[in-house]
Amino acid sequence: MDLGIIGQAAGLFAVTNIDDILILALFFAQGASRRGSTRQIVLGQYLGFAAILAVAVAAAFGATFLPESAIPYLGLLPLALGLKAAWQAWKDHRVGDGDEEAERARAGGPGPLEVAAVTFANGGDNIGVYVPVFATAGVGGMTVYAAVFLVLVAVWCFAGKFFATRPVIAKALARWGHVLLPLVLIAIGLLILIEGGAFGL
Repeated sequence: MDLGIIGQAAGLFAVTNIDDILILALFFAQGASRRGSTRQIVLGQYLGFAAILAVAVAAAFGATFLPESAIPYLGLLPLALGLKAAWQAWKDHRVGDGDEEAERARAGGPGPLEVAAVTFANGGDNIGVYVPVFATAGVGGMTVYAAVFLVLVAVWCFAGKFFATRPVIAKALARWGHVLLPLVLIAIGLLILIEGGAFGL
């Protein structure tokens, strides 16, 4: 196995997924009170990234599951999830300080499909970068890239969980995570829509 390709794959993954660590930290903080949330978030991250890989590999082989013009509209997924999270945070706030923690504990963290949707939508730019790299790497190189990417998804999940459980960060996320998560998701959604020129933006 060529160490050069492994290094290139690791570098490519890092630069195209650096923002995912923040999102994962927010997800882990949101699910801190729910048993099994770590497993669900990791599962969702893998589902979303596997979908990104599948589309990129198919496109590299010439199939087009998603026309290029449709990719910017993936921004609607994190935008919708951000608005839903904002609505939930507003409802929790109206419940009152005494019941807010209990309400948030019942709500728990995001489900695997929510995490997968955000990961996939946020990976629209990844697909654009991966396709030409995969197309020139050949089947063997593509396999190495995919294997390295899938290992690094676990590393990214660990890093997100690590940041979410550091005392200072955990305290800040526990206090402001319910506000930050909707803002980050809405910002990502708008950024994807605007940068891709969706709706003539």
